[in-house]
Amino acid sequence: MTTFVLVPGGWHGSWSFETVVPLLRRAGHAVHALTLTGLRPDDDPATVAAANLDTHADDVLRVLDRAHLTDVTLVGHSYGGMVIAAAADRADGRVSRLVHLDAYVPLDGESCWSSTTERYREVFAAGAATTGYAVQPPEGGDPRRRPHPLASFVQTIRLTGASAQVPRREFIYCSGWEDRTPFAGLRTRLQADPEWQVHDLPTAHNAMREAPEAVAALLIGDPTAG
Repeated sequence: MTTFVLVPGGWHGSWSFETVVPLLRRAGHAVHALTLTGLRPDDDPATVAAANLDTHADDVLRVLDRAHLTDVTLVGHSYGGMVIAAAADRADGRVSRLVHLDAYVPLDGESCWSSTTERYREVFAAGAATTGYAVQPPEGGDPRRRPHPLASFVQTIRLTGASAQVPRREFIYCSGWEDRTPFAGLRTRLQADPEWQVHDLPTAHNAMREAPEAVAALLIGDPTAG
């Protein structure tokens, strides 16, 4: 049995994995899907304003602590890749696998802001123009999305090198939105790194919604899935 901790991307909550979670549980695995601080329906403006990348890494570590979890697989989608990298670096060896699902894979000193494209920096800036601290979701998409704490997008990550010691590190590249993806260069970088395994899925960014069975198969470790 594998223990999965699933971390959503920007503007999203645990619900973004709602079609994948039952597939993993049906296969006998334990699953914890998170909604990060500042993205919960009852979070007040002060909570949203104060939340940053450290806050979100602590959200993950609290799950590990409270449930006494070890040998954990952390899965991060999109912005969630920043979170799982930071959490793994501070988890004292309790993480055995990282899966970046069409997600940022930061180096020390990088941020979501510095790692993304100018297109998405414009989305972040325009979305935060009203409050200065919360980025409104882009138009369209799931109505459950919530304003995302700006500080978490712009805070630089501090990595000691511990996350690079996680035994299994994987990147899932969604190739169905090649005209807009900020991850093409990252895919090239990781394909050249023998310490990473790279998978391709022919979906747009929200692969969990478009192809939950394929995502679940990759997480479970089916080598034919991608």
